Formats: sequence, structure tokens, C-alpha cells
Amino acid sequence: MADTLIKSTTRHIRLFTARVEEGQLVADASQLTMDVDPDNEFLWDGPVLEKLQQRFRDLVASHAGADLTDYTLRRIGSDLEGTVRQLLQAGELRYNPDARVLNYSMGLPRSPEQEQA
Repeated sequence: MADTLIKSTTRHIRLFTARVEEGQLVADASQLTMDVDPDNEFLWDGPVLEKLQQRFRDLVASHAGADLTDYTLRRIGSDLEGTVRQLLQAGELRYNPDARVLNYSMGLPRSPEQEQA
């Protein structure tokens, strides 16, 4: 019996019970794969992306031994979405001015004047 692909999608995080082979997702109930910001709404510097990836690894480790269910994926995705918001609010993550649509889904960007006030 083939593994069934389970996925969870938030605005900026997509999770799949799959592995990537030759650029394609292959269903794998024992592995969780993350796609970050598929719409390129943000500018991801290496250290900021690493923080999000580390949070992902921590969350996956905290669910070790449990089945990767739809509910588990939604919980992990929601937590990661919150991490994206925290990174943005801390000024570590920035909106991409060249994004297809600037909808400021995580709130308006902060200007230097606002931060000094």
C-alpha cells in the first residue's frame, strides 16, 4: 500500500508528509518536509531562515514517535507561522518589495521613525 500524502498549508508554511526526490514530492509517512514562503513575500537571510528551520526541527523532534497526522501538521504549521510573525516583528525578517502582491499579511512594516518613538 502506498503512503498517502498529508499536507498542511498556512499563509507562509507548507508541510508535507513526503521527501523530495529529483525535485518531486514522494509521499513518505515517516518524513516531514517544509516549503517556506512559497509566494516570496519575505526576504530570507541565511541566519533568519536557519532560525525557522531550527524551530521546525525542534517541533518535529517534540513529536517524535507520534504519527504525522493532519492535526499534528496543523499544529506545527501554526507554530511556525507564529515564528515567522515573531521574526518580522523583531525586525529580523523583512517584506520583499518585489513580491507579486504586497498585502502585509503579518502587519505593516515598521519604519525607523516608529522604532525610535
